[in-house]
Amino acid sequence: MAQQLGLVLDSNSFVPYYEQIVDQVRSLIKKNNLKQGQTFCSEGDIAQLLGVSKMPVRQAFQKLRSEGLLVIAKGKRPIIGSGRVPWNFQQLRGFSEEMRRRGLVPSAKLLSMKLIEPELEVAQALKLSPEERVYCATRLRLVNGDPVAVVTSYLPARIFTGIDHQDLEKQSLYHIFEHSYKRKLHWAEEVIGASAAGEEEAGVLEASIGIPILVIKETSYDTQDIAIEYSVSLLRGDRYTARVISVRHVNSIESLR
Repeated sequence: MAQQLGLVLDSNSFVPYYEQIVDQVRSLIKKNNLKQGQTFCSEGDIAQLLGVSKMPVRQAFQKLRSEGLLVIAKGKRPIIGSGRVPWNFQQLRGFSEEMRRRGLVPSAKLLSMKLIEPELEVAQALKLSPEERVYCATRLRLVNGDPVAVVTSYLPARIFTGIDHQDLEKQSLYHIFEHSYKRKLHWAEEVIGASAAGEEEAGVLEASIGIPILVIKETSYDTQDIAIEYSVSLLRGDRYTARVISVRHVNSIESLR
């Protein structure tokens, strides 16, 4: 199979070998030459075909796995994945942190920043007093240059005075919270739902109208249990799935006996 893939390496290119492998495998999947559920080559097969050590192949496999394009189980051959990455909501990480952890390159484009009077849903989530205003920042989130999510964040103006002067394209909000405003994040509450992309969302995400959208409404709290951000994230459903681990407590089981 390895020879049929047509993978080649350009030793004169400045692009690292592992990235060349990733790009070519991505292209094969996009062209449907490699299909979801299909068994893929081992690291050794690819290394032998290309005449390189296993190290760059292993790096390539790790990146493809982080993108959901390879499913790798111990002792078994890799399988072509769906490209949908499970998002673990039990870890409070910012978008940039999560993407870098997976070996991907995150970026952001600020679509709008306004100081507004909040709607009831926002005011209740942030426990705002009457007449309080919020900054409303909408950003397009990209991974490896591809648009994957639109995130709208509502931030209490009394806490984040002047945040509209911060560079929200080069800095993550979590970094700004913790370093510029000394607000350490502690926990968050998420409500996860689903929708279909309308014309506006599809246009921004460069996707087809009607594709599934993962909708995440999240309220984040600092170490003093003060709600400091309410956000609504629209993630492409063809790229992400929600992953939540539930644990049944022993005490609750015993109480039913």
